[in-house]
Amino acid sequence: MKMIKPFLIFTCTLLLISCFGFSSKKQNNSQTAYVPQENTKVAYFASGCFWCVEAIFESVNGVEEAVSGYAGGNTLNPTYEKIGTGKTGHAETVAVYYNPKKVSFETLVKVFFGSHDPTTVNGQHPDYGTQYRSIAFYKTAQEKQTIEKILKTLNNKVYNGKIATEVTKLKRFYRAEDYHQDFEKRNPNQSYVKAVSIPRLNRFKKKFPELLKKESR
Repeated sequence: MKMIKPFLIFTCTLLLISCFGFSSKKQNNSQTAYVPQENTKVAYFASGCFWCVEAIFESVNGVEEAVSGYAGGNTLNPTYEKIGTGKTGHAETVAVYYNPKKVSFETLVKVFFGSHDPTTVNGQHPDYGTQYRSIAFYKTAQEKQTIEKILKTLNNKVYNGKIATEVTKLKRFYRAEDYHQDFEKRNPNQSYVKAVSIPRLNRFKKKFPELLKKESR
């Protein structure tokens, strides 16, 4: 019985710093949907909580916008609450709108692999479940080839064949609820953002300073 109290404290702490610990009832901001430029391309990545992933890609020079959403599953019209059950097949995914004249798809793939632990199965600490799994999506054969080339190199030279990242053709991307968009930027004092998102962003900035926008340095 003496172990119950510490366990409860530990569980509550995890919930406070969990990406899923934020209820849609707490905030319902209306966000204007991003309108891509004429020559803008889009890449899609999943590597844990999309609040973190969105902020990382938005710091990269050549990225015009990053939009949080859901992809990788077969459930129609997924919601944040449904995603949280881990039963939809979808993962928290970010659509990265970028200018190919300023940043290449290959560089974005390197950002993806370099900004999370691709060897973790179904999660990125402190978030675990299929909804947080690592996925590099492709739309064309060339994108698939680029992803697999980089994955193979990293597996051989860095991760000893332990990469768990899925390489999956994008079927459909569902934009997440408005209150998730630019979440880290709009909620810098939220517990998860302070404990997980910002430190993860700062680690990325330190690792890839040459890729950052001037205002993100």
